[in-house]
Amino acid sequence: MYKSVGMPEFYQEAKKKQLPIVDVRETDEYARGHIPGAVNFPLSDLGSDFTKLDKNTDYYLVCQSGGRSAMAAEFLSDQGFNVTNVMGGTGSWMGPLE
Repeated sequence: MYKSVGMPEFYQEAKKKQLPIVDVRETDEYARGHIPGAVNFPLSDLGSDFTKLDKNTDYYLVCQSGGRSAMAAEFLSDQGFNVTNVMGGTGSWMGPLE
């Protein structure tokens, strides 16, 4: 089971402190602009790359709008990770992108 959070609440938290953010969009999408501090783990590679993540970290997952990150959240949750899907995704981020 994974948690979800809306972008307004997530944005306020992310402004206060560095959060462990995983962007599951494809590499080219990530390169065009991403939430500051987010690391890229494309959903298409997550099945093999998830072992690089730390199970002791609570991750926030983002994509463009929240659909792919919900799929990633379900998968990672099934693997024993504590994850939160950010609804609205990068498209709803209220600040500048990197």
